[in-house]
Amino acid sequence: MVNITRAADLALVGANGGGWVAPVGTPAVNSPLTQPLAPWAPLGAISDNGLTYGFDENSQEFTPWGLSSPFRTQITKSVRTFKLTVWETSRVAVQSLHYRLDQADLVPDGTGLTKYAETASPVPDRRAFWFLVIDGDAYKGFYVPQGEINDRSDVSFKQDEMSGYEWTITTYPDEAGNTVYHVDKIPATPAYTGS
Repeated sequence: MVNITRAADLALVGANGGGWVAPVGTPAVNSPLTQPLAPWAPLGAISDNGLTYGFDENSQEFTPWGLSSPFRTQITKSVRTFKLTVWETSRVAVQSLHYRLDQADLVPDGTGLTKYAETASPVPDRRAFWFLVIDGDAYKGFYVPQGEINDRSDVSFKQDEMSGYEWTITTYPDEAGNTVYHVDKIPATPAYTGS
């Protein structure tokens, strides 16, 4: 009889977590469980849908004459994305991201009003991101040295629904050619004994 090996402590539930944004060029957070300091700015409350780490890949298959299966595959596209919905839509860092504005453009005037306009010709707005997913003592951290919101959902204002900004953030390679840096704290996998 086969003995199925399982270890609950090697499974991760996205029980809690957070996100931060900073200008491109901001180094990664040194200690994942330490509160990120300026220039990192918190994204605030994230919806209960949590964070989705996406993979968008395409490949080209090469099948030689006389075979019905490819004997080589070449990756032609490999994009990493992060999806989340932020609920604190009045937070300056969040408004800055959503409307592609500098945070200095969102300072209230002398009357307490914040005024800004949306351009018909948006320009690229890359930022650094830090995401942390926590499950008890285990965690996964994702440092994105260059990311940009490339998809925004509609925003609803309803009596029975929390307004939020739903974003898809696309990652771009840094000078080293990397798009996402991972920092994980997970228990060691026990040695397989065949039983």
